Amino acid sequence: MTLRLVGPVTLANLIETRAQLSGRANVIDLAGVTALDTAGAWLLISSRAKLTGASTAQAVLLATVTAAMPAASTPGKRPKSWSLTAVLEDLGRRVTAAGVGLLDAIGFFGEVVAKLANTALHPSRLRLTALVSHMYQAGLAAVPIVALMGFMIGIVLAFQGESQLRQFGAEVFVVDLIAISILRELGILLTAVIVAGRSASAYTASIGSMKMREEIDAMRTLGLDPVELLVLPRVLALVILLPILGFIASSAGLVGGGLMAWIQLGITPGMFRTQLLTNTGVSDLLVGLSKAPVFAVIIGVVGCYQGMQVKGDAESLGSRTSRSVVLAIFLVIVVDAAFSIFFAILGV
Repeated sequence: MTLRLVGPVTLANLIETRAQLSGRANVIDLAGVTALDTAGAWLLISSRAKLTGASTAQAVLLATVTAAMPAASTPGKRPKSWSLTAVLEDLGRRVTAAGVGLLDAIGFFGEVVAKLANTALHPSRLRLTALVSHMYQAGLAAVPIVALMGFMIGIVLAFQGESQLRQFGAEVFVVDLIAISILRELGILLTAVIVAGRSASAYTASIGSMKMREEIDAMRTLGLDPVELLVLPRVLALVILLPILGFIASSAGLVGGGLMAWIQLGITPGMFRTQLLTNTGVSDLLVGLSKAPVFAVIIGVVGCYQGMQVKGDAESLGSRTSRSVVLAIFLVIVVDAAFSIFFAILGV
């Protein structure tokens, strides 16, 4: 069946033209069409009929609209089978991908260590301006939240410890509970968790944005090393400032715990200080702060590595930013547990 259209086929009379095409014509003759726009061309192409009699300009327009039409959707893939073979295959693929990613991360860590050693031999290559900037952003800007966190943790430990130790008439040992918990574990651990949430995500977002804008490729084209320019200042800034932040958090925790012990138990600051110096020493503080450089390297390397893995879209940037925070916090907790076992074996 052939349908001969006459007059304009444009957006203005699209409804009338659609009504004419409702007869399911196999061939449409365009010899009588006086005007054709993109809306009309789209309607004619969508009809799936054979188009004849088009002028040269109309043929060009039809070809252009045809090329711009979205491709036909392909049938969705069948859902994965839950057979044992399929499950094992999926598990194998995931393990292989995880292994490759782990080797890549180890290689990146080795590259960072090599660049750090080279910078130690040639200190003039270190970008002091970038280092100071990252020290401020990752360290000094975090002092208020770290101090507040330590203060509140000290209050919580004093309050909870008092309610438990009161049952045994040993309220005075709440001072030891606060001091040992904060100085050896919670002060530096919670500081590292906060810094991981702030700095790891910031590093990934910053480097990932540069990766999306192809700035890192431009650096390599100019003969500049992205690891030396972007990674080392960030990692060194954390290594320098995380022990300081840990010390601030521990000090604030002792102040908060001492204040709550004074209010809740009547332990005056003088008594608190005497009990603190009797059963705890500088070694407890050093045990906690000795973990800080390791935590700093973990947070810095994880954040920068995830930033380097960002692809060219915003979805990849968001995914890598989330992954860097989760992975950094997880590794910090795992390494802290390993430190605890190590110090327990040594009897420190």
